[in-house]
Amino acid sequence: MRIRTLNRKILNHYNTIVMVVALALVILTPVVMCISIALKSSLLLESLPVVKIFFSSAWEPSKGNFGFLPFILSSVFITILAIIIAGPICIFSALYLTQYARPRLVRIMQPVIDILAGIPSVVYGVWGILIIVPFIANVIAPNFGLQTTGYTLITGSIVLAVMIIPFILNILIEIINTVPFELTEATLSLGATKWEVIKHVIIRKAKPGIISSFGLGISRAFGETIAVLMVAGNVAKIPDGLFDPAYPLPALIANNYGEMMSIPLYDSALMMAALILLISILLFNFLSRVSIYRLEKKL
Repeated sequence: MRIRTLNRKILNHYNTIVMVVALALVILTPVVMCISIALKSSLLLESLPVVKIFFSSAWEPSKGNFGFLPFILSSVFITILAIIIAGPICIFSALYLTQYARPRLVRIMQPVIDILAGIPSVVYGVWGILIIVPFIANVIAPNFGLQTTGYTLITGSIVLAVMIIPFILNILIEIINTVPFELTEATLSLGATKWEVIKHVIIRKAKPGIISSFGLGISRAFGETIAVLMVAGNVAKIPDGLFDPAYPLPALIANNYGEMMSIPLYDSALMMAALILLISILLFNFLSRVSIYRLEKKL
């Protein structure tokens, strides 16, 4: 009996160590990534002032000018537009599937959403080239009196919105389903309509989770590479409108890194782009968690 008890204690201690090591790896991974990328980008920081790196629009690698403002703004614009397009679609779809749809439709939609979430991003990019690019160039832009190739900021935003819809929608469905059924039944018994229950009870109760789902969606959208690279136009200038080409940070890295590793300053500049991307996503996730915590405390 003593030997069995001792073996259990040893096994429990061993399992605790394994779990602590696994947790430490999860915590240390982003820290190690930030430090290693920062060290690789230090050459650019030594060569150019920070203001010129982050607030200059001049991208002339042959002259030693590495201004990241067009790439940062392109990433921000594409991500914001994608969320504006995908947000209402995801919320209303999730509410319909959880509150109005028949169980048979829900059973059909769940695998459809999972399939859409699993489609490779390059397939979305090809779809964007075949469908969205000609649609923007031949249908939408002429209505505004504009001529464009179709490889524009709005094209990248539409393709990106379609990509993140199943990702956000899956999370929203799970979050809304966690709202207690008794809470909605009690509200209906007081004479509230179905829409009043959704607006004042379900959305209010699920609000922290809704914010979290959109936070994850924005992080996914901000770092998306291939699909946006294929349809955004990739011109290193600040977009003046929806029908101008854009050049987000992930596309900059993917387009140039393999060829420019032999040029130290260029290589350092691309590492700086990766560092900006990583810090932006970490910062946004942190701010999202803070807002969720404050909202949960308030509710």
